[in-house]
Amino acid sequence: MKRIALVTIGTQGDVQPYLALAIALKDRGYSVVLGASEEFQDMVEGYGIEFHTLGPSIRGFLTQQRFENAMSQSMLINGPSLLRQGQQIVDTAARHAWNMCQGADMLILNMNTSFGIDIAEALRIPAIMVALQPLNSTSEFPLCMYYGADFGPAFNKLTYTAMTVQQIYYNLPRNKLRRELMGLDARKKGGFFRNTDGTSLTTLYAYSAVVSPRPRDWPKSAIVTGYWQLKDRTDWQPSPAFEKFLSEGEAPVYIGFGSMPFGAERNTRILKEAVAMWGGRAVVARGWGGINPQDLPETIFAIEKAPHDKLFKYVSAVVHHGGAGTTSAGLHLGRPTFVVPQTVDQPYWGRRVYELGCGPKPVRLRKLTSEILAGALADLSTNPDYRRNAGEIAEQLHGEDGTDRAIKIIERVMASYVPRMPGEKKERKIKPVLKLVG
Repeated sequence: MKRIALVTIGTQGDVQPYLALAIALKDRGYSVVLGASEEFQDMVEGYGIEFHTLGPSIRGFLTQQRFENAMSQSMLINGPSLLRQGQQIVDTAARHAWNMCQGADMLILNMNTSFGIDIAEALRIPAIMVALQPLNSTSEFPLCMYYGADFGPAFNKLTYTAMTVQQIYYNLPRNKLRRELMGLDARKKGGFFRNTDGTSLTTLYAYSAVVSPRPRDWPKSAIVTGYWQLKDRTDWQPSPAFEKFLSEGEAPVYIGFGSMPFGAERNTRILKEAVAMWGGRAVVARGWGGINPQDLPETIFAIEKAPHDKLFKYVSAVVHHGGAGTTSAGLHLGRPTFVVPQTVDQPYWGRRVYELGCGPKPVRLRKLTSEILAGALADLSTNPDYRRNAGEIAEQLHGEDGTDRAIKIIERVMASYVPRMPGEKKERKIKPVLKLVG
């Protein structure tokens, strides 16, 4: 039985697609192990998938005051310390992943775990990169984290140089790990999408070309598969209190700001003022994102936790941060959407929702006001074009099977892989287990 290791670190949105793929692989008869930070153990094992920790909860890193200061005040002052912490997280994850991957026949990773390219080289197994947002360089649109005016193809291409800087961040610990952990020489070539010898790494984009068409200037190794949807297997149902709230008026709008816990007091003030101006009803997620659920008016219901693919069935529209998973959940259910992006790929998905005609133009959370949010809520509730366009997108998405296409490519890569000797001058014995650092 072939064994496949999946390695990812990040928030829940970074883990769920890998879990969906792991489930599909297990259903096909593969032995599967999924590595992520420790807070996802219950979720992964709840689906019957073998779990391997890659280190402490990422939540502690994101909820510290220094991270919020960096996001809202100064990255220059707070960035260096966060950089050191982030690199320690990567180093710890790599050492756990090294142990986890022993005996694997294939490694599936993402940008946050690009050390997996080195692990695959050392173990002489194939690796596949996965991305949840478009990252290969293109002249058709700027890098997903860019938020600003469109200056044309040449500028679009230039924005991807930021990936080189980001790659340095992830690469700094890697040569040490290659030498100490894997018995390899220093990395001379490669990148997020290349093997150490410079050859292209197969990259699977786990979203739909309906939502984000594949650029014509991408390499053949970059493949858009369709979404990897994790279907909720819990018996979640609206609580009696939520059912009572739903029965007392029109369907509410969902409002949530994701797993990035920045500016909760400000966000909550804007939320309450905007819903009062608009005059409608909302349901908000408590979670650990940027909303304080205390002292909310009767028109706003705070829900502890609920799977989006079930919760969104009870709402008329959605307002969220623009994470890839939340965007997918809303579009799969044909819900009009207003995106208030914060960071990373969220500006891109906000633009795509707007360009697809499924909601108002996105507004960055740091620039959001009560008046802007109230206007967007009114627009979502009254514009029939949003609902029609979102419904058409949903119909197309339901005709896709992203995990099935991904598995066909994974099987093709495994079948065609030819092991090669690692690139060090003198081959050294690879130790199967080494002491972990945390």
